Amino acid sequence: MEYLIGIQGPDFVLVAADTVAASSIVHMKRDHDKMFKMSEKILLLCVGEAGDTVQFAEYIQKNVQLYKMRNGYELSPTAAANFTRRNLADYLRSRTPYHVNLLLAGYDEQDGPALYYMDYLASLAKAPFAAHGYGAFLTLSILDRYYKPSITRAEAIEILKKCLEELQKRFILNLPSFNARFIDKDGIHDVDSIPLLKAAA
Repeated sequence: MEYLIGIQGPDFVLVAADTVAASSIVHMKRDHDKMFKMSEKILLLCVGEAGDTVQFAEYIQKNVQLYKMRNGYELSPTAAANFTRRNLADYLRSRTPYHVNLLLAGYDEQDGPALYYMDYLASLAKAPFAAHGYGAFLTLSILDRYYKPSITRAEAIEILKKCLEELQKRFILNLPSFNARFIDKDGIHDVDSIPLLKAAA
């Protein structure tokens, strides 16, 4: 029932996630941050089983930070994605698999921006745009229609607005609020204002 989305531009990645924490048919809270900061320029977005998401994301987060302390430099987004995928694959083949779906977004000085899509079966794919959750069924067509490799930040925000407004209009569940962030050469930045239009009755 959760929703993640990522859009990669020529020098940035825009990511967004809903902020609802739900259990069965009950909203537990509406200010839940599903983005985990791996390093100064890498974010991991995680949805799935409530306990699994926090435990797995924090495990990966701490190991990426440990790598920096031991070696004196940070993992690249590609290296962090492959490390995450390997751990997910190892746990999948154990008695305690994690049921999590992930987007990993980051910026590397040499390779530029990167967006990786991972699911609970430990598949990994680099993508120009990606989405997780039931909302992906409603919004991937919008991303496919409007995305272009030379997309600007303003255009990426407009596409994100289109996607979120489509969720408000079509999705049977209420996802009232979202966090959105840019990742670029200067680090991670919050996107403050994404006004959502209420669907007409």
